Amino acid sequence: MMHTRSLRLLVKQLERLIMQYISFALLFHPAAYQPGEACAAVAEGSTSSAATLLLCRACGHELAFGTAIHFVPSRLALSSRNDTSIGGRRINVQLFENPHGHQFEVITFRKANVTQHWPANKHFSWFPGFSWTAATCPRCKTHLGWAFQPTDWPDTITEDRFEESEHTFLALITQRLLREDFASSLLMTPKSFKS
Repeated sequence: MMHTRSLRLLVKQLERLIMQYISFALLFHPAAYQPGEACAAVAEGSTSSAATLLLCRACGHELAFGTAIHFVPSRLALSSRNDTSIGGRRINVQLFENPHGHQFEVITFRKANVTQHWPANKHFSWFPGFSWTAATCPRCKTHLGWAFQPTDWPDTITEDRFEESEHTFLALITQRLLREDFASSLLMTPKSFKS
């Protein structure tokens, strides 16, 4: 009895790990996914790359549209590459490392629906001349990236001032984002429901 329960728990953990791996792999290699009949209509009627909606990978909260992507280059990036993971649109993905040695690939956005946690920090900024603060999902509180504002601004500002300024931006971690069109393609109609 005890053996059966621990085996079931192990199988559930393995299934969860496999699904996370598949989601991650397909976010960066969408060509690897060949939609079946149930998903073909979604692929044919998909929106343009600019209208691609990005979601929080943890809870599905709507974060930003592809039109909000705004490349902000940094000389402190370990590397920078072009990627077509957002609806086929070419975007720049930069790799950074924090003082603890953790590396993050980020995409910079002009705006996104995230919660920012002020006060801003002027130390260890990946973008010289900018202070940073953590950015989390408003629904599930998952850390999604960082919000950047000019260092000569006060450490704490209003959300409206942040959004209205052309000098602010967000750097969101690619592995914490999910394209809505991909998430929708995972929902398949059972064959027994098809007419």
